[in-house]
Amino acid sequence: MRRPICLLATLVALPVTAAAQGAAPGEPILLDEIVLTAGITPVAQDGYARAHTVLTATEIEDRGIATVQDALRALPGVSVSGSGASIAQVRIRGAEANHTLILIDGIEAAGGEDEYVLTGLETTDIDRIEVLRGPQSVFYGSNASAGVINIITRDAPQGLSYGGSVEAGNGGAASVHVSRRGERGGLRLSLSARDDLGYDQSGDGGGKDGINRKTAVLSGDVLATDDLRLGVALRQSTEDYGFDAENFAATDAESYLVDADLFGRRDEFQGGVWAEYTALDGRLVQRLDYQHSITRQSQDNSPFRRGQTEKLKYRASLGLDGSAADASQLLNLLAEHQRDSNSTAPGQSREMSSVALEYRAMLASGLDVQAGLRHDANRVFADFTSWNLGLSWQMPDRPFRLHASAGTGLVNPSYFELYADAGFFGTVYQGNPDLRPEKNSGFDLGVEAQLPDGRGTIDVTYFNETLEDEITDYLVGIEDGVAFYSYRNQSGESPRQGVEVAARILATDSLTLGASYTYLDAENPDGSVKTRRPRHEAGLTATLAILDGRGSVTGDLRHVAGTFDAQIWNDGIVEELPSYTVVNLAAGYDLTPNVRATARVVNLFDRDYSDVWGFANQGRTGTIGLQARW
Repeated sequence: MRRPICLLATLVALPVTAAAQGAAPGEPILLDEIVLTAGITPVAQDGYARAHTVLTATEIEDRGIATVQDALRALPGVSVSGSGASIAQVRIRGAEANHTLILIDGIEAAGGEDEYVLTGLETTDIDRIEVLRGPQSVFYGSNASAGVINIITRDAPQGLSYGGSVEAGNGGAASVHVSRRGERGGLRLSLSARDDLGYDQSGDGGGKDGINRKTAVLSGDVLATDDLRLGVALRQSTEDYGFDAENFAATDAESYLVDADLFGRRDEFQGGVWAEYTALDGRLVQRLDYQHSITRQSQDNSPFRRGQTEKLKYRASLGLDGSAADASQLLNLLAEHQRDSNSTAPGQSREMSSVALEYRAMLASGLDVQAGLRHDANRVFADFTSWNLGLSWQMPDRPFRLHASAGTGLVNPSYFELYADAGFFGTVYQGNPDLRPEKNSGFDLGVEAQLPDGRGTIDVTYFNETLEDEITDYLVGIEDGVAFYSYRNQSGESPRQGVEVAARILATDSLTLGASYTYLDAENPDGSVKTRRPRHEAGLTATLAILDGRGSVTGDLRHVAGTFDAQIWNDGIVEELPSYTVVNLAAGYDLTPNVRATARVVNLFDRDYSDVWGFANQGRTGTIGLQARW
């Protein structure tokens, strides 16, 4: 690294769950076991070797976070930057945004697209968000070369459950849900709507650019026989958003974005049906999934651009020394076929057939092993074999867990990069069908320290990754004042390395403390700095339970420094953005055992800041609301 990493002493964490606060003084704190959906089959978090973060619904509610893009900010190894609130990109460990695969309940969020654009995706119905860092292509295929974000919605609990929420402030939001679960299955319906009035993205006092989003989710499962369970998950979302115009004759950041009443629309559908069959007294579990994602996007009444992805997946999990749920040695097989298409390139659909094998072992010595191998047979690109290895060792009689992982990943060129023929404000982009996929390889090493009496953990991880054949745009030439651009694979390697520190600490029975810190050194093959990737990003959070546990107050602080971005008005020269610190506050109080009042203030000190040159971020806003559950 170019400079000593002197901020490693910064504690970083997410709050400990509120359930831990009920322990008596001096007694060990027992937290519920968290099971990750990582790998071909779920795996317990405490033995998972690859770097990860789990953000629970309790943490999201305590911090008053309304959207997924805000929930991901300041997580270790993750950076979020936006050209206004309606176009946000998430990058893991300095990789490009389309190198992170985003899933909703295990289904690809972007149908036929190569990057899911985070906008007003609400947190109302979310049970947890899992962030897996490092190459994950063995289990998830292309576009998972830097990591995976799996957004998992709530399931139907036992019995009858219903409720909803309303809030008002800079706009309004409402949601309702109802579910029922009996002995043989359950069904859940959730509806939500959010009309965020937004803010003036140009920052010059013009009209607000808001987001209006509506979502419906239906999921359920039934035990058809004692050994066969069937399930379905359907999600439909529509979003209308406003944005401002870019001024390509601008001379500085203040004049680059011009207030305008431009608007766009996004429609999303994710659906899946599945069947799971258990045999051999529980030793063999087989599952068949069919998944379908559709994305439609339009701006200013232009024709909708449509993309879709279909995937058929079969997996088998065999317990080598017991049932698949309890075996200390497990063998997993995955076979899948994927087909996608995009109206950007009519008649240019892509198909890929894959097979993967994973071995897991939980040994008596405290060593957990996860090893995977995958082969992709690709119709458009060359075949590719990826691998992944993870080791986790809980030191006997010591409060330390060592973890390490290594692997490879692949990202196929996007439809736009391959087949584009589109013009924007005097600039024409032309695709290059001869592009090669981008290949990523990397490893990480870390140590997790467990605090006495189960009061939390502190984890430090070093990572090192290298991207080959990185795709970039370049100027082909200028004709009659029109600039023509295309795409090519860069020669050389794009290196990335850094440190992620994470912790969670129960300071007292009523006070939880946390923070997050990431140091990143990411370069292009020519040694220049990567843009829109902070070199330093830190977050602090504190949640205090008050009024005998009926209320809570949470403060969040996020500091960002060392972000570089291109100044379009200045011949694309890359300059560093000013560093900034933003503080948010949230509070809640249980009016009754079933009804909770909430309030939050975003950007408490009304700080002016930007993640992208020329685009302002939101100033101070306040919201109050009610939540009800029975």
